[in-house]
Amino acid sequence: MITETGDDYRQSPLAAWREYLPQDWLFPIALALFVGIVVWFGRSIHDFVMPSSTTLMVPTFVGQTLKDATTEAYRYGLRTQVVARQISDRYPKDVVMGQQPVSGSRVREGRQISLVVSNGVQIYSMPDLRYQTMREAGLDLSHLHLQLAKIRYVQNDEVPGNHIVDQDPPPLASVREGTAVNLSVSKGGAAQIRVPNLEGQDIDQARAQAAKEHIHLGQIVWMPLGPGGPPHGRVVRQMPAPGSKADAFDPVSLEVSAGPHQSGYIVRQVHLLASVPADQSADKALRTQVIVTDDTGKWALYDGYARPGQKLDFNVTAIGTSVVDLFVNNALIAESRLGREPPQAYGRPSSPQLEPSSSP
Repeated sequence: MITETGDDYRQSPLAAWREYLPQDWLFPIALALFVGIVVWFGRSIHDFVMPSSTTLMVPTFVGQTLKDATTEAYRYGLRTQVVARQISDRYPKDVVMGQQPVSGSRVREGRQISLVVSNGVQIYSMPDLRYQTMREAGLDLSHLHLQLAKIRYVQNDEVPGNHIVDQDPPPLASVREGTAVNLSVSKGGAAQIRVPNLEGQDIDQARAQAAKEHIHLGQIVWMPLGPGGPPHGRVVRQMPAPGSKADAFDPVSLEVSAGPHQSGYIVRQVHLLASVPADQSADKALRTQVIVTDDTGKWALYDGYARPGQKLDFNVTAIGTSVVDLFVNNALIAESRLGREPPQAYGRPSSPQLEPSSSP
């Protein structure tokens, strides 16, 4: 066909082909193309239904790095797929620790080899879970990929119900991912108890009776009561009062006579639990200082290193108005005032007011 446009014309593609090829060649070329397509399609179907019978012996990939195993499998005409990663103390991280099919098996070319790769071993310091709720302990264990194993419920008059009393492994022990952790959890004490009368007893007798009746003693204040005061160590007052009802975990505070020849200062004895913040770097020990300031001056109750989340227990004896500061890496984290001496106590001015410390 010729299309005229003024004095010019354009020849159609089909006409150009007919002019280039003789009429007798068109059919053989079309037939050859058709036969080629049929043969290619048939071969594809055959390979899909009946794969090549050529087999290969699977090499050993265990012990190789994942990169080396993938490269070697490609040379053999095999494919690899990582199906799992597991913790291992035998194989370093990113080293193949298992394969399927196993080495020595015969497989067809192109077969996929499933690999299990090691995540290595990560060592942590066991967190201190004591006094935490089960929910808080579960979050800490999950964060470090530790496994909660056995839970044992015990009667305890010092730790509230559903809080951790003890743990195994103990705090700061070296553990790795997957370590099983056993916990002892408090059932709690009695709903309420009647506070015994400790007044008039010697401090040692009062402590013994409190332990026998599962009473938790709190702050013990040694009072200078002057020349006419009771003998040294005599309990002169308690809070809550004798005979009153209190929760099993409420502490009973005691005021104890410092002796008839002592005057001028109040001495306090208290149990202190300091907790290092857990939001610090988990793999680094932190410089930790517990500083006491009282009427004798400023002194270090603890100066060392502790892990994030670690709990430190102290029995503190302070004289007069006193305060305890917790520093982590020279930064003030917490402050606790143990007590303030009353003004004009026993005929002398009270101690000056203590200001919060800004540095250890």
